[in-house]
Amino acid sequence: MIRDCQTHGFFEGQNCSACNEEGKFILSDRERDILGRRMAGILRHFPEKFDLDMDLNGWVDVREMVESLKKRDRRMHWLRPHHIRAVSEVCTKGRYDVRGDMVRATYAHTVEIELDLPSDDTPNLLYYPCAPEDTAHLLEHGIKPGDRKHVHLSKTVSAAAGAGHFHHHRPVIVEIDCIQMEANGDTIYHAGTTVYLTEEVEARYVAQIEDDHPELEACIADWEEEEAAAAAAEEE
Repeated sequence: MIRDCQTHGFFEGQNCSACNEEGKFILSDRERDILGRRMAGILRHFPEKFDLDMDLNGWVDVREMVESLKKRDRRMHWLRPHHIRAVSEVCTKGRYDVRGDMVRATYAHTVEIELDLPSDDTPNLLYYPCAPEDTAHLLEHGIKPGDRKHVHLSKTVSAAAGAGHFHHHRPVIVEIDCIQMEANGDTIYHAGTTVYLTEEVEARYVAQIEDDHPELEACIADWEEEEAAAAAAEEE
């Protein structure tokens, strides 16, 4: 659930991690899930389905979005602007940005927008997951955005592995030479907490990391432990 501490703001769970106060109840897990899915759909993919205007940089009016959601779904009669802010602020991946009365998604758009995100202090290396059977093609032809507007890169091997594991049993992780990309005029934007965006990545900047990379090995060990626990639970 999401609660609100008067001193430290919105937080997840029963007690504020900073002061251990219980705080005021804001959203249940179910309500947060419903609202999060609606926000993702509107801010990344189809604002027009909810009769909402999105500006050139992806911003939508919070109050207009609240009224539109309440009008179309009676289950959300409880919705208020502070619920939008709460979901945005507790998201550790930085999926959303709320400024004043406006909100936007920071990445994963399929709608056409112009990014005005920061493009400085880019790490020397970023990472990208792919299916094992796609690795050779990616190393030869580079990385394209597919059905999204930008290629999504991760700040760490662990973050890339986590994103890749959602789609592939054992993803391959490649590293991107950001120093050379930016030296040759490519722009890399900092979107979510660990997410970076770029239009595409040419093959000359891409290299596969080894399977014995410490971060990747740790991720694989965690996955194997989870799989063993799930198998044991099925046998009981």
